[in-house]
Amino acid sequence: MNVTNVAIVGASGYTGLELIKILITHPYFNIKYIANSEGQTTLSKLHPSLLGVFECDIQKADVHEIALTCKLAFLALPHKAAMEYVKPLMARGVKVVDLSADYRLTLSVYEKYYSHHTDKKNLKNAVYGLPEINKEKIKKASLVANPGCYPTCSVLGILPFMKHMQKNMPIIIDAKSGVSGAGKKLSEVTHFVNVNENFFAYAPFAHRHAPEIAQVLGFDLKQIYFVPHLVPVSRGMISSIYLHVKGDFDAMEVLREFYKQEKFIRIRRNPVDMKSVAGTHFCDIYVKRDGDILFISSAIDNLLRGASSAAVANANLMMGYEQNLSLPTIAYVP
Repeated sequence: MNVTNVAIVGASGYTGLELIKILITHPYFNIKYIANSEGQTTLSKLHPSLLGVFECDIQKADVHEIALTCKLAFLALPHKAAMEYVKPLMARGVKVVDLSADYRLTLSVYEKYYSHHTDKKNLKNAVYGLPEINKEKIKKASLVANPGCYPTCSVLGILPFMKHMQKNMPIIIDAKSGVSGAGKKLSEVTHFVNVNENFFAYAPFAHRHAPEIAQVLGFDLKQIYFVPHLVPVSRGMISSIYLHVKGDFDAMEVLREFYKQEKFIRIRRNPVDMKSVAGTHFCDIYVKRDGDILFISSAIDNLLRGASSAAVANANLMMGYEQNLSLPTIAYVP
């Protein structure tokens, strides 16, 4: 197959680093351009863990230079910043996988929960990057909006049981994330002395991933009761989901049948844990039914399946490669 030159814009953060780590060994993606907002440094200075592994200069992000050398760009940027690059890159024929929230939501929902949108044309044409529901659309897309980490973890757990759910009943999602989900920027909340030996909820019933979950599943936002928590681990995510269901069905069998073709969905016989998926693209799912209540537990690595490895899976599909190419499988255990 032909090799595709790619750019990574936003190399300073955790998701940028994870993208680089995956793409270094990818047989068909060639990292041609790595940039952040400042440039004038090297990759090993920015990420000392890559010293002697992969060396290159870090550029100050320039759309024209990217378009001259690359067919696809990964944008590991904050929301609002990403759309400033998408518009000119798309105009120059560069395909984009955007890891921010800028193209995940409808215009009205985005502007309510994030900011004013300045690229309405491309927003209409963006494909939501969850292959389990949009694989064929992703293959034809020029712009893919990579899903959020909490929505990925939650939606993958809920999808198999949509037709068994009672109408208009609440969906309760009790989710936990490692501290890396808050990003690399320093804050009082993620300060070591606040996080260490601590555990707390934040933005209960008000987190902006709730409308993303509702939109993807086609539910009214009022049905989604989403409460995220921060746990004192570096990486990993678990969603504990409670659904009202009806009818006679074997929940475990429904789960197995729904994901029988998905290599990176693992059905667990016992409740899931974060450690078994850390460092991988796997989503582990467990389910148990008690009467009309269904308990679903799903786990992912928030930086990988929740961001960077998901972006690579989408890029694989966009460029005509096998979806699961180079996605990480070895967990960080112990």
